[in-house]
Amino acid sequence: MVKFQEADVRRFRNVFVCRNCKQKLRAPNLKVLAGKITCKKCSGHRFRPVRKK
Repeated sequence: MVKFQEADVRRFRNVFVCRNCKQKLRAPNLKVLAGKITCKKCSGHRFRPVRKK
């Protein structure tokens, strides 16, 4: 998929998407799972990992 492993890490590591408003956000995995991260746009707590195409 990607030619460089560094580029894959830069684009997809710790990136999550809000399930309500589709806003992208970079945050640590454990904080997202614990519910400590809120969306900047809609103040939601539900996130999913960004999809790799």
